Amino acid sequence: MLLHDRFLQNVPLHAGKIALKAGGVTLSYAEFGAAADRLARHLVGIGVRRGDRVLLYMDNSADTCVAIYAVLMAGGVFVCLNPTTKYDKLVYVLRDCGAAVLISQRARRLPLERLRADLAGLRVIMLDTPGDEGADSPALAEIFAAPPVGADLPRIIDIDLAALIYTSGSTGNPKGVMMTHLNMHSAVTSITTYLENTEQDIVLSVLPLSFDYGLYQLLMVLSFGGTLILEKDFIYPKVIIQRMIEEKVTGFPGVPTIFGLLFSLAGWEKYRFPDLRYVSNTAAALPAAFIARLRAAWPQTTIFSMYGLTECKRVAYLPPEEIDRRPGSVGKAMPNCDTLIVDEEGREVAPGETGELVVRGANVMQGYWNLPAETSRALRQGRHPYERVLYSGDLFRRDEEGFLYFVGRKDDIIKCKGEKVSPREVENVLYQIAGVGEAAVVGMPDPLLGEAVVAIVQRQDGGDLSTAEILRHCSANLESFCVPREVIFIEEMPKSPNGKIDKKRLTAMLAER
Repeated sequence: MLLHDRFLQNVPLHAGKIALKAGGVTLSYAEFGAAADRLARHLVGIGVRRGDRVLLYMDNSADTCVAIYAVLMAGGVFVCLNPTTKYDKLVYVLRDCGAAVLISQRARRLPLERLRADLAGLRVIMLDTPGDEGADSPALAEIFAAPPVGADLPRIIDIDLAALIYTSGSTGNPKGVMMTHLNMHSAVTSITTYLENTEQDIVLSVLPLSFDYGLYQLLMVLSFGGTLILEKDFIYPKVIIQRMIEEKVTGFPGVPTIFGLLFSLAGWEKYRFPDLRYVSNTAAALPAAFIARLRAAWPQTTIFSMYGLTECKRVAYLPPEEIDRRPGSVGKAMPNCDTLIVDEEGREVAPGETGELVVRGANVMQGYWNLPAETSRALRQGRHPYERVLYSGDLFRRDEEGFLYFVGRKDDIIKCKGEKVSPREVENVLYQIAGVGEAAVVGMPDPLLGEAVVAIVQRQDGGDLSTAEILRHCSANLESFCVPREVIFIEEMPKSPNGKIDKKRLTAMLAER
């Protein structure tokens, strides 16, 4: 099945139902389907062919959502790039993926003449601008208003590429994760199965569509016939909370930084969400202290703690009934997915031992675009001749009952006094301290220790939490070699475009002191 097939099946089934609300625009399934069809035929009409890459340089908007499905229907490969991406990186990605078309918005203020000079032959569509503002094609509104184009849509199959999802690379340049229709449809099916989504679900997302966690909210909701409320960000938590209540939201996907912002809102626990069926978390592990606060405030809401990576979208989830017993676990492999934990020689390790997580399943990527060496390091021969498996680069351990526990990235582990220190373990302890808003732990070179454990802390609401209080709590809850040698207070944590704390920037900042 193709990634967009279930959506197309839902168009006649739920024609009058609201599919999407975004930025003041409301689209029913019939309206969304008609818009995507017209834009798809327009793309085919201007020369987009099966397998052509189409880069979407846009914010969270109805235009972006329609464009994603239009590219799929036209047989193209969509590439969502965060709209805050700077010009040089935009050009790098356009060149790297060989994009045939760039779809953007006037708000991005692109230097179109410079872009065309740097990328000869690139077609540009400005979806929210008049057709005479330097774009090669009419604005989206004009495309929708015009009579349907007669261009035939191509035949595609599920092993064709659906998307390139760019993620950070070890060289500093982003690398494109190749995902087929089969890969993405498999992930959608598995996730919506364990979330038990139905057409009655209304999901509110503040996550960027350029972030795969945010992108999949759109893909999942339209596959099961629900409604997506798409917001641009979580800068004003009170506004989002009010929207959740008004829209009777049943599902809310978040990341630790979003829940941290929620907790910083005075009286947040007094808000009631009688319709909220579940919240989910991935990207970084949800601290046990955060889980406890959510459970206490919203006892009727199910919490899904999950783990995944761009290269396969999702790997595991913790069954909600286990969250009180195993708050530090990310659970077991999701439906139609399998995991192993192996040592450096590829041998499966015993329960309790740490090793690299290996993933097998239809959700595993095809590789990195134009990076055969990096692809061969990540995708390796499995136990059988017919399979390739994904070496995640993440260290895990498994308990006697098979539940998975994230230890850290292979390149994230701190070696202090010859002992291995997991930053996540120390961060979980820091988050237990009243007055900690956000926390990150990194290793810094030290001539005596090898690496010193350094804690960077953002105080909550500008409080007066002291270094002594933090070290006292850490000493009481951690082995001696895990206790931070230094605590640094910071006004604001640097973040990646996906909202994660950017540890590389933190480390660079510390090195420059």
